[in-house]
Amino acid sequence: MTTPRFLQIHSLHSYPAALLNRDDSGLAKRLTFGGAVRTRISSQCLKRHWRTAQDDFAIHGIAGSTAAIRSRNIVERKVMEPLRNGGRITPDGDEITAEVLAAVESAFNIGVYGSSGNTERGRQPLLLGEPEVKHLHQRAAAICVEYPTDAKAAGDAATALFNARRGEGNNFRAMLDGCRLPAGLEGALFGRMVTSDPGANIEAAIHVSHAFTVHREESESDYFSVVDDLQRDDEDAGAAHIGDTELTAGLFYGYVVVDVPGLVSNLEGCNAADWLDADRELAAKVVEHLTHLIATVSPGAKLGSTAPYGRARFMLIEAGSSQPYSLADAFRKPAPAQIDAALEALKTEMEGQDACYGVKGVRRFMSMNGGDIPHAERLSCDDLATWAAEAIRNGTV
Repeated sequence: MTTPRFLQIHSLHSYPAALLNRDDSGLAKRLTFGGAVRTRISSQCLKRHWRTAQDDFAIHGIAGSTAAIRSRNIVERKVMEPLRNGGRITPDGDEITAEVLAAVESAFNIGVYGSSGNTERGRQPLLLGEPEVKHLHQRAAAICVEYPTDAKAAGDAATALFNARRGEGNNFRAMLDGCRLPAGLEGALFGRMVTSDPGANIEAAIHVSHAFTVHREESESDYFSVVDDLQRDDEDAGAAHIGDTELTAGLFYGYVVVDVPGLVSNLEGCNAADWLDADRELAAKVVEHLTHLIATVSPGAKLGSTAPYGRARFMLIEAGSSQPYSLADAFRKPAPAQIDAALEALKTEMEGQDACYGVKGVRRFMSMNGGDIPHAERLSCDDLATWAAEAIRNGTV
């Protein structure tokens, strides 16, 4: 019997004629690995598409989940705007002045986003859960009601609210006093950093690598032209617009690690060391949904002109308690751009790992191309996701 301290998820996805993830110049992201340039998909891109997917396995379709908002304008649009639009009359009949609202907003922007928080450019996008946003709105409303016409007193009170939060333990979590999933499901899964309040930082429980092609990059410049539908016969017969864009094709290796104690701790508010004594149902459902999302949700720029939708052709999950290890070195020497060659390279790498370190975990895999994997049983995608979820529910495999 093995304790599933970590779940390691390896996958292979194939995409033709696509531009999955662009850099600042509009070209496909790349990396050099093993002396060969590869096409790359950033971990940020992958996580965003998994977070925002709207299908049967959307993470916010999980019972008990809580949404979050990532924005530079949370204070303005979620905390203060409701007061400006409909809550300016206090229970005593006083009207909250615009000066009071401005003073409170300024103090909250600095308190939430840091010293440069009073300019949009100075704020970094911050992930806050709906419970945290609601809490901030309630605190702002209470200050405005207490000082409806005294902007200086309201601003001082708002500043004092955040000053009181400095120091260990005085962070968003402490303010909410045990609220479940204060930073939303996204924060619990992928973590967050709050520069203005380090105590509110959350360690990511899902670790995602940058996906890369197992072979050398395959790309070309796609020339295109646009015809003017209203062009007359006696006018210039040339195109109304010409341009070019990059298209790539590739077989991508992806790697995700689930820190199961960290996930249970973030979801349930317990110590990571006590994860086996906590309720693990939500963590199990998260992993079940995540497995499907990794397998079926495609990232992609230029969706309308490339339709880059594809499913994993291969996925391997290993559950165990030892340090995770990537299989990326299977492709340090670029493999032929064929799924069978990639699977053979993965198999060789795993056999080498097993010979050196022994088989430490329990493995299950799915494959559209058949074949076998050392010490692993083949399942369908549904069964693979269920198996991973049951490993967390049972606390053993």
